Amino acid sequence: MSTSVNSDLYSSLGLTAPNSATKTKDKSALDQADFLKLMTTQLQHQDPTKPMDNSQMVAQMAQLSTVQGITDLNTSVKGFQQSMASDQVLRGAALVGHEVMVPSTKVALEAEGGASGTVAAPSAGFVTVDITDANGLKVNQLNVPADAAGEVAFQWDGTNADGERLPAGSYTVTATHTDSAGAQSKLNTYVQAEVESVTVGSDGLYLNLKGLGTAPLDYVLRVS
Repeated sequence: MSTSVNSDLYSSLGLTAPNSATKTKDKSALDQADFLKLMTTQLQHQDPTKPMDNSQMVAQMAQLSTVQGITDLNTSVKGFQQSMASDQVLRGAALVGHEVMVPSTKVALEAEGGASGTVAAPSAGFVTVDITDANGLKVNQLNVPADAAGEVAFQWDGTNADGERLPAGSYTVTATHTDSAGAQSKLNTYVQAEVESVTVGSDGLYLNLKGLGTAPLDYVLRVS
């Protein structure tokens, strides 16, 4: 049984429909057959008293060889691009079901369990992570010691400051580092999220993350 797929669906997603490559010749480009036809016509209509000299013939043959070389190179590059696209799909498919760490100011809270992430502390001190809901209200605050410069992980159990379980949804996280002298600095946050599926876009591969939306494959810092 064969299934017909509307190519408009692929176009709306920025994708290329299978077997949709056009075979229409570009009328503005000359190929090897065109050059041969031009050369043959030129030889047929040349002045017998002033025949084409050898240097002109060699120059035209060199042009013909160059055109053929460029055509072969374009074919090779297209094949390489198709191979790279297939490799990206396989790489993305291997991530489905795994958790990845990506830069994000949001965390997704499920009906059960919590959320986790990490920051990069510039020095020893402590890291404060504020968690706010969709209305911008702060629901909890985490304080994590930073023994030295480097990665500092944080865990949120999904409860508010009173220990009450919060509803599932998307929450905002902001992190601040305070050093031993009391100086504060804002930090970028990186969160864990499960890969549900992958999408091949015109500019690369995108991961569809549970509760967070999409993120380019290049954003992945860690896979677990």
